[in-house]
Amino acid sequence: MTVQKQLTDLPAYTRGQLALRNGQDRDEIWVAYHGRIYDVTRSRLWRRGNHYEHWAGQDLTAELDKDAPHTANVFDNFSVIGLLK
Repeated sequence: MTVQKQLTDLPAYTRGQLALRNGQDRDEIWVAYHGRIYDVTRSRLWRRGNHYEHWAGQDLTAELDKDAPHTANVFDNFSVIGLLK
């Protein structure tokens, strides 16, 4: 099975559904990047629902593409659990 096929099999979530996974409203901590939603719940860096000035439960694409001190490869450590509608 190809990666593209696997991604299309993932559930799609709205921005509102993503916003509920902010580490405050539920135990889940999710962030989106380039249309993919990552589960960062187990990361000690996201433990309280934020990572430096970035907040969970939202699409971080614009913020990370603009001023992140690391590359997008940081998401290789996390599972893609859905797609952002």
